[in-house]
Amino acid sequence: MGPEDFIVSVEVNPAPGLSTDKPEAAARMLRDAGVDVVNIADGPRATVRMSNSALAGVLQQRLSGCETILHVCCRDRNLLGLMSELLAHHTRGFHNLVVITGDPPKMGDYPKASAVFDLDSIGLLKLIKGLNAGLDPAGRDFGGQAHFFCAAGAEPGAVDYGRELARLREKIEAGAELIMTQPVYDAAVMRKFLDDVARLPRAVPVLMGLCPLVSSRNAEFLHHEVPGMSVPQHIRDRMAAVGGSAAGVAEGVKIAQVLSFCTLMDD
Repeated sequence: MGPEDFIVSVEVNPAPGLSTDKPEAAARMLRDAGVDVVNIADGPRATVRMSNSALAGVLQQRLSGCETILHVCCRDRNLLGLMSELLAHHTRGFHNLVVITGDPPKMGDYPKASAVFDLDSIGLLKLIKGLNAGLDPAGRDFGGQAHFFCAAGAEPGAVDYGRELARLREKIEAGAELIMTQPVYDAAVMRKFLDDVARLPRAVPVLMGLCPLVSSRNAEFLHHEVPGMSVPQHIRDRMAAVGGSAAGVAEGVKIAQVLSFCTLMDD
């Protein structure tokens, strides 16, 4: 893979409330800076936001050339709701999806909300693979053929790394054509993951997650409170040594730049 194949996707999510001004401004800035695609989460960390398809519709209408990829989360919709959402996405031209199981409601704004999870990410990938073949979940003719491109998530720093790789293999078998990882803060972890993905029966492209830290407090929160996130002790020590404000932001960017450079060198 050469520099011309190096793809950059940045997450831009709906803000709380009714206004789309802030994410629209962010997406415009990213488009003008040359970012390839904006990915929009579906209720990240079980928080309450407007639907990501609503924001994608605004961006599609107002920002020419702004490509989007939508997360589809299994937490909040039963099988019927997921099917309905997918049909709506396809009709509106949102064919690029990131299929995820989703964080449990206890993490978010309304911890007593019910979780559905009729399907997990592997089950939803299989459902979409069927739609792409013209079949509904019961295996019957669907009356059309969808054209979805599906990415799947992965955690290079997962505690149970063997289970993570096994599930990743299942996701690829179920139809995932791209891997988007949780943010990584350790070059050795990143390299091992890339090597292991290359050994899978069907290797697929990887978008390695980078999330610049802004302070020691931010690093500790991500490490201890966010599922799937692991910030090594030496990185947390670096952030603690520089403090917060501008120095913390600069150090976080520096760490992310080194990891990005490592990814380019591996490619």
